[in-house]
Amino acid sequence: MILSKYKHVIWDWNGTLFNDVELCVSIVNNLLISKELSPISVEKYKSIFTFPVKDYYSAAGFDFTKYTFEELGKIWMNEYENKKLSSNIFIGARNVLTTLMESKINQSILSAYKQDTLNDIVRHFELEHYFDNICGLDNIYASSKVELGKSLMKELDLHEHEVVFIGDTLHDHEVADSIGADCILIAKGHQSKEALQTAGVPVVDDITELIVN
Repeated sequence: MILSKYKHVIWDWNGTLFNDVELCVSIVNNLLISKELSPISVEKYKSIFTFPVKDYYSAAGFDFTKYTFEELGKIWMNEYENKKLSSNIFIGARNVLTTLMESKINQSILSAYKQDTLNDIVRHFELEHYFDNICGLDNIYASSKVELGKSLMKELDLHEHEVVFIGDTLHDHEVADSIGADCILIAKGHQSKEALQTAGVPVVDDITELIVN
């Protein structure tokens, strides 16, 4: 098992454990259409998605001389919150979490999702018992997870290469580097496999590959 050498696995949430890509594309397309802009495909979305999220909004075509990122972000998040439970966790994710727990490998979540709503959705899917820590940000505008991750690593108090951060974006790789964790990326989330492969870390096609012997 690719994760057997680790003492702790830190998971990203959106696009890694929670399969919300199509929902996110649908919502951004509603925003684009409302501003008389052209909608984008899932493939286009995965090719332009990035952190900070404001940069991705610009790449999608939004003009911040006409409206603010904060205005768009609030509209986006309101629709996301109303529709999020139409999405689900990735097929196989629960089995992976269970396998790690049974293998005595501890787990946490580190997410750019707002803390209280992150707590709520993890409880909704009855996943909270898998995690020692559930760490989200304190606003809806999805800034960097680096400082949050550094605090988590300090709390874990483990040595180099004993912790792996699993995500679905190049930003997750940047976070892993910044906090001193190894990194594995999953190519079913918010960025394309081609983009993820530029990070120079292991990239798997599906979360279930993480527990293949």
